[in-house]
Amino acid sequence: MSSLLSHARRIPTLSRFGWLMGLYAENHERLAHLFAPAGLRTGQYVSSVGDGLDLEISVIEQHRYTTELRLTYALRDPLTGEPDPSAFLRHYHDTHQVEATHCYVGRRWQDVLGMYPPPAALIGHRLRMNTFLGKWLEYLGERGHGVGTLTLVNAVGEKIAKSA
Repeated sequence: MSSLLSHARRIPTLSRFGWLMGLYAENHERLAHLFAPAGLRTGQYVSSVGDGLDLEISVIEQHRYTTELRLTYALRDPLTGEPDPSAFLRHYHDTHQVEATHCYVGRRWQDVLGMYPPPAALIGHRLRMNTFLGKWLEYLGERGHGVGTLTLVNAVGEKIAKSA
């Protein structure tokens, strides 16, 4: 019995923070495989797979080591007029991670957690956001979204070029 206990103590455990970093890495693999955001120009893209639910991708900023973008559908929350669901992402090229910095699924994080949440609550919230992102990216891949379905659009929504 004591050998079982000593063996169990040698098995490493994963902290919630470690789990979160793992989610960031998994989300990087999914996003890079689907849309290769590091290679996209700054601007607005639409991914259409013919199901009537087009995905909008806004590449907000391209930096040397990061890309900031937003994923959403052309759906609006009837109360606020905000795109819903919506996720703001930071893609770290050098560390191969993607972080959902905030999501809009009905409410803002400040409304959920308050302005000064305890660290455990903040980690828990980030775990939920990035789990949501992972499931969403997996769903988008299953529906057929990808680099080949992206179309670059201008500020007024007119299609100007096919991205490949």
